[in-house]
Amino acid sequence: MIAADINIERKPSRRPPSGIGIVHLGLGAFHRAHQAVYVQRYIDRAGADDWGICSANIRANRTLVDQLRDGDCRYHVAEYSDDEHVTLREVTAIREALYAGPDGPDREALLARMSDPAVRIVTLTVTEKGYFLSPGSGELLADAPPIVHDIAEPRSPHTAPGMLVEALVRRRAAGVEPFTVLCCDNMPHNGRRTRRAVISLARHRESALADWIEANVAFPSSMVDRIVPAMTDADRKRLAGLGIDDPAAVVCETFSQWVVEDHFPLGRPDWEFDGVEMVADVAPFETMKLRLLNGAHSLLAYVGTLAGIETVDAGVARPAFRGLLQYYWQQEAIPTLSLPAGSDAVAYTDSLLARFGNDSLRHRLQQIAMDGSQKLPQRWLAGGVESLTANDGADLRATALGIAAWIRYTAGTDLNNQPHPVDDPWPRRSRRSTVVTATTPPR
Repeated sequence: MIAADINIERKPSRRPPSGIGIVHLGLGAFHRAHQAVYVQRYIDRAGADDWGICSANIRANRTLVDQLRDGDCRYHVAEYSDDEHVTLREVTAIREALYAGPDGPDREALLARMSDPAVRIVTLTVTEKGYFLSPGSGELLADAPPIVHDIAEPRSPHTAPGMLVEALVRRRAAGVEPFTVLCCDNMPHNGRRTRRAVISLARHRESALADWIEANVAFPSSMVDRIVPAMTDADRKRLAGLGIDDPAAVVCETFSQWVVEDHFPLGRPDWEFDGVEMVADVAPFETMKLRLLNGAHSLLAYVGTLAGIETVDAGVARPAFRGLLQYYWQQEAIPTLSLPAGSDAVAYTDSLLARFGNDSLRHRLQQIAMDGSQKLPQRWLAGGVESLTANDGADLRATALGIAAWIRYTAGTDLNNQPHPVDDPWPRRSRRSTVVTATTPPR
């Protein structure tokens, strides 16, 4: 369906100034629809010429990098409130795209960019598994093959922690102050966890280096929120109907939130004027979002997939599944929260049902179901442990159903014996019991 109400935000044809102050690891749809949009708002408002983004893909896929380069690093974001209301935004905040995957030609260019004194912030969206931390203990998985490589060949790293360590080594050697590391992945205490991964890996290289990072590098936490489905052919066809022929385009919902711990020793954009909430403590925001939004998403993903349902909106359209989510929220998740000031958990979950029901996104349950072994400790189990600690007779039937559904999901078929893919790092390693242990926040 072609949208009836279209708001188009276009930028001038001339490229903006080329200054780069941010390097991003994890070039993907979420980064392009979330962080890059906030940076674009800042550039548009402030006319800044020093906070552009160099975005790098460090996974084994260079297609998106080539698409962005072919389009002069311009791309479109389509923000849907429903099928008939969309805002089209052209984004130019990404000024350089690099491919630094395991076979990538741009790894040295990426490390050189991260070592540049003009770069003051490095941000990450590499998913939970990209930090190579045990879901149970939070310790670095030093036996994971990519980490083994980075320990043996630290000057040619393959992982995000390895990239950070090598770039910090170069900055220290050159007398350049360290950048701030800002994690934008869905993990509790994500700044602390990123810090642990980096310092642990650095300690394999040199104790003094690890001590220097611990003393000098800032790792603020952040909470990100925007539903960004994987692009499909149907999405591209829909955008073509709006006159957008852009292989790097991305679709998302209208809603967007970014809450950031305000600790940037080398400075930052004044994002608070562009909708970013700069706070002293992110923890209440991230816990609320992980347990209410992400926890409900995972519950729907596993139970819904087993029932043969493909998308989030189709799931919440069923009264039984809406009831399951409401029970989980009201009886199991909300009682574990210390809410941010001014927050109303019931209003928040009501808004989540409306967002989940946005049928213009067709957010696939399979996308949410990926990497369950990495996601579920913080989405379900940490809250479950808190409930049982406070009351050993706590009723956690929705969480228990979710865990059972995840276990059954990993068999690779639904309840009608129809196959589905299982994409999770756990089966590729030894099956440690820690995958169902609540994460202890690193100190």
